[in-house]
Amino acid sequence: MKKSRIELDGAVTYGPYSPGVTAGSMVWLSGQIAPDAGDFKAQVQATLNKIDALLASAGTSKHHATFVQVLLDDINDFASLNEVYSQWLEGVDIPPARAAFEAGALPANALVEIVVQAVKPE
Repeated sequence: MKKSRIELDGAVTYGPYSPGVTAGSMVWLSGQIAPDAGDFKAQVQATLNKIDALLASAGTSKHHATFVQVLLDDINDFASLNEVYSQWLEGVDIPPARAAFEAGALPANALVEIVVQAVKPE
């Protein structure tokens, strides 16, 4: 099965990895961050915007996300994460499975990093 790289023009990566990879109908996004977006909620929203763009580039959307992993610099931001995240999921019939935990020391001093797995629609 052939795999393909997903990326966005002008997107910054912080290491030797692909922003995303597809293989068949599967889509995996690397951990996405937006450290320059501002406060915590702004970083969450900017990160979700990047995820939307990467998923679109792969031929899918958040409606087909199957798993989301959220890494927080501070677990005390969990409630704020859920505020922004729940708005992002409005209209999604089946929300993806999710794990969220404090990781600390995220790349580029980001406050949040979000990893997504999805499928392409049939």
